[in-house]
Amino acid sequence: MNQTQSNFSGKLSHPGKNRPATDGRIVWLDVIRLVAMLMVIGVHCIDPFYISPTMRANPEYTHWASIYGSLFRPSVPLFVMMTGLLLLPIKQQSLGKFYKKRIFRVLFPFLIWSVLYNMFPWFTGILGLPKEIIGDFFCYTQGHELQSLTDSLKNVAMIPFNFSHTENHMWYIYLLIGLYLYMPFFSAWVEKADKKTMRVFLFIWIVSLFVPYLKEYVAGCLFDRNGYVFGTDTWNEFGMLYYFAGFIGFLLLGHYVKQGNTWSLGKTFLICALLFAVGYYVTYTGFSTTAANPDATEMEMELYFTFCSPNVLLLTLSVFLLLQKVVITNPFLIKALANMTQCGFGIYMIHYFLVGPFFLVIGSSSLPIPLQVPLMTLCIFICSWAITALIYKLIPKQAHILVG
Repeated sequence: MNQTQSNFSGKLSHPGKNRPATDGRIVWLDVIRLVAMLMVIGVHCIDPFYISPTMRANPEYTHWASIYGSLFRPSVPLFVMMTGLLLLPIKQQSLGKFYKKRIFRVLFPFLIWSVLYNMFPWFTGILGLPKEIIGDFFCYTQGHELQSLTDSLKNVAMIPFNFSHTENHMWYIYLLIGLYLYMPFFSAWVEKADKKTMRVFLFIWIVSLFVPYLKEYVAGCLFDRNGYVFGTDTWNEFGMLYYFAGFIGFLLLGHYVKQGNTWSLGKTFLICALLFAVGYYVTYTGFSTTAANPDATEMEMELYFTFCSPNVLLLTLSVFLLLQKVVITNPFLIKALANMTQCGFGIYMIHYFLVGPFFLVIGSSSLPIPLQVPLMTLCIFICSWAITALIYKLIPKQAHILVG
């Protein structure tokens, strides 16, 4: 889910103390990116476990979906934190230049791959394949597989407004473009704000992370208010904490912790382990309990998986702070991580095509379920990386149009 090569080059003007860099490269940032990328792919590998009616009926699948799904929740917030770390504050760059450099490099691959994903069902019909293959590739379409050209073109026409179930992972690109649109304005405040002011913003943002639970358990259950809190209602969705809520907090948090911490490795590990344990317990307990309920709605299923929630914040911050302490000096590993960074956006674009096929192969094998997700994740990551690297090698000058 690396945004662009220029965004996630792993370079930082002022690396934190004791953070080794090679030729200006911040190696620990590439490590965070690698972990985040594997988490993203891993999250999509467990989708069939609790989306597919057949898999969901098997308690073992839902059990491991809860375990791995909770483990991988820091995936997207880690990328947003890296964006804030690398790009905030934006200096000596006009609004138009910033938008052209960031949004356009994301926009063209996004449009190309969105069209390919949405036209795939029609292609299967042209090839005479059964419509069920669409559900095999994209589990969210199961029971609603459509192969007509009209339906595919309708989904293509909807790209400016939202993603479809054949390209579920593209939701992040809408978020990313939104962050890019907002960043030049937010950056002006970040550049002038001191650490104390940022801490106040982050505190209010952390309070806003509890809103999903307040909606469900306080407004919804205790007061029968249909999830309305802090002034929201049918005619107003902009509540009291709306302007501090969402991924903007992770963006600022990435900037705030960019210099790392002065704790020893042992102290960092202990603190991060405690934070992760608390976040994981809440996430796993909440999701597994809901997943065990066959009547649970999609909204209820995703409640404890919400990225902008206090439990996911604990998971994300602990992973980020701990990986900042990683030191790598091996030239081969550094070069490999740098290449992975270059290919990162392409990996994200491509990998969702491979989830279904690898699940069909590995999921139907005799391999124990606990090993299926790691193996699928690794195979999909390697294949997506290889395809993207090949594109860069074959068409180096045009590759950015296709894979960022």
